[in-house]
Amino acid sequence: MPPTLANSPRFSPNIHVLSLLLVTLVWGATFPVLKVATASLSGVETSALRFCIAAACMLPWAVRAPRATWRDGAILGALVLVSYVLQAWGLQTISSNRSAFLTSLNVLMVPLLGMVFGNALSPRVLVAAALACLGIGLMSWEGGSNLWADAATVAGAAAYALYVILLSQRAGRHAARSLAATQIVWMAALGLAWMLAEAAGTDRLQTLQQRLNLEIFLGLCYLGIVATAGMLFLQAIAQRHVSADKAAVIYAMEPVFAALFAWLWLAEVLSLRAAIGGAVVVGAVLLSEWSGPLRFRLWPGRPRT
Repeated sequence: MPPTLANSPRFSPNIHVLSLLLVTLVWGATFPVLKVATASLSGVETSALRFCIAAACMLPWAVRAPRATWRDGAILGALVLVSYVLQAWGLQTISSNRSAFLTSLNVLMVPLLGMVFGNALSPRVLVAAALACLGIGLMSWEGGSNLWADAATVAGAAAYALYVILLSQRAGRHAARSLAATQIVWMAALGLAWMLAEAAGTDRLQTLQQRLNLEIFLGLCYLGIVATAGMLFLQAIAQRHVSADKAAVIYAMEPVFAALFAWLWLAEVLSLRAAIGGAVVVGAVLLSEWSGPLRFRLWPGRPRT
C-alpha cells in the first residue's frame, strides 16, 4: 500500500507524548475552575472533594486491583497528596506566581534525582529542563520570599519529582486503570482525613452544603472526573513509554496553558514577559523531543538504513 499522511512513519505522531501534552492542557484549564471553587471552599476542601468524586468513578477498578497495585498506588498517591499539601501550605504566605516558579523546579529535580535511581542523565533533556525553568521564571517570578513557605514549596516540588520518577518505573508493572484507581482512592482517603482534621473545632463541615452551589459542584465534577481520574489514567498509560525526565519537561507546559486559559476566560493580562516565557517553555519541550539535526521525535522520520 502506498504511503499516505496517515500511515507514513514520517508523520506518525508519538501518541504518548501527545497524551501527556493533553494532560497539561487539561491541568491548565483547571485554574479558572479552581478560582471559582476556592472563592467558597478552602484548598483542602476542594482537593478532598475532587479526589472523592474521582475515587467514586474509579472504585470498580480499585476493588479488583491486586495487593501489589494497592501498595504502589499508596506510595504514588501519598507523594501526590504531599506535594499538594506542601504547595497549599506555602501559598498561605507566598504569592501564586512565586509558588508556580518554585514548583517548576521539579522539572530539574527529575533528571537529577533520577540518577539516584540509576537513570541515565541526558544532556539534551537537562538543558531542556533548565530552559523550562527559565521560561516559567519569566512567566511568574516575583519577590516576596519567605524561608519556610519557600522551603515547603520546594519540598512539594521534590515530592512530585519523585512521583514522576516512580510512576515511570512502576507503571509498566500494573494495569493502567487499576494503578490510577488505587492512587485516587488513597488520595481521597488521605485528603478526606486532612479535611476533617482541618475542620476540627470549627463549623466548616456544618456550613459545607451551604457553600456548595451548582456551579461549584459542576466544577468539582470536572476536577474530579476529567482532571484527576482521567488524567491520572492517561499518565499511567503514557509514562510506560515516556522517560521521567522527558515527562517532567512536558509537564512544564501546564503554566503556559494556564496563562492562556486565564487570558481567554478570565480576561487576565498576558504580559510580553509572560508570552516570551511561554515561548521558551514550548521551545524546551521541542528540544526535549529533538532526536537529531533533521528529525523530531514527536513526528519521527523514517528509520535509517
